Amino acid sequence: MSGRAAPFYCPYCGDEDLMPSEEGHGAWECRSCSRAFRLSFLGLLSQGLTGASPAAPDGGES
Repeated sequence: MSGRAAPFYCPYCGDEDLMPSEEGHGAWECRSCSRAFRLSFLGLLSQGLTGASPAAPDGGES
């Protein structure tokens, strides 16, 4: 077991009929919409270090 979390829903159709793909680590296939996708970790956001939430796009409180 890899110890990594599996996706619960397809990011395209929202269905739960997902299977790991033979394309390698992080690759998944949705049997409902016939799409394949890959999940990867990009990194931590700088806001995560301070705990502050980003400002709303209009400059007001979020």
